[in-house]
Amino acid sequence: MPLFLGIDTSNYTTSVALYDSDNHKDYSARKLLPVKVGEKGIRQSDAVFHHTQQLPDLVEKVKKYIDKPITAVGVSAKPRPVEGSYMPCFTVGLGLARSLSTLLNVPLYEFTHQHGHIVSALYSANRLDLIGKEFISFHVSGGTTEALLVDEDFNIDLVANTLDLNAGQAVDRIGLLLGCTFPCGKELEKLALNFKGKVKPKPTLKGTNCCISGVENQCKKMIDNNVPKEEVAFYCLKYIEETIYKMAIALKDKYGDLPLVFAGGVMSNSIIRESMEKRLDCVFAKPEYSTDNAVGISCLAYRGWKDATG
Repeated sequence: MPLFLGIDTSNYTTSVALYDSDNHKDYSARKLLPVKVGEKGIRQSDAVFHHTQQLPDLVEKVKKYIDKPITAVGVSAKPRPVEGSYMPCFTVGLGLARSLSTLLNVPLYEFTHQHGHIVSALYSANRLDLIGKEFISFHVSGGTTEALLVDEDFNIDLVANTLDLNAGQAVDRIGLLLGCTFPCGKELEKLALNFKGKVKPKPTLKGTNCCISGVENQCKKMIDNNVPKEEVAFYCLKYIEETIYKMAIALKDKYGDLPLVFAGGVMSNSIIRESMEKRLDCVFAKPEYSTDNAVGISCLAYRGWKDATG
């Protein structure tokens, strides 16, 4: 079985994956970068250090699935497919990928972290058939809140984004105010699931773009007024959901009834996902494929090799 190795060293996760193209299966290992208690993020110098420390362990974990030579190596070389896109953390994965490609004498294919997210979502939803077609892909995380128009050649064009705070940043900031541990997504979701009432958030859009910072101020007021933590958490998530929903509707009005694909850590939230699936005809990455991972990169390595070899 041809095996394709994928490596992704994002701002918060170290990830290694193998894609078995014969059986359409993946084998992956990933590990979050440690963030000090009380910190709101991680410095790039620390991210580089931890990726360097964690990659050997993850390679060892996937090694047991290697029963034939690796055919090609794929890697996230930078965050996005735009000029000047760069983060030091991605150089760690790129360095390892280049070394392995040379030692194994196999092709190396470089992609962007954003391409990897999209393909991971399509793979997990069994919708790789959308590659080669036009669709809209949302990438909603701590570092990105964007809608991307993907064309038939898999080129990406930014068509909507946040004008201030990213959705994941809002989740973390509000989570910290509520006493959650950074990154706060899972704990905030647990709190929100205990709220059984209703809220009526009113998101702010400017054309197809959005403004998210308002939810932080509103949640601070709720906390100051002793609103229960569960309700504050629920309001935060529903505000983000309503924002993304309104963006999707605006984009459909502008570009037509194209397929919608959702990926990124924020979109793995069960409250947002279950509601959006009822409101829209859309594709969601499974939760384990929605957060940062190298599975999409390993699938792209296969496609790169296939295109090159015919």
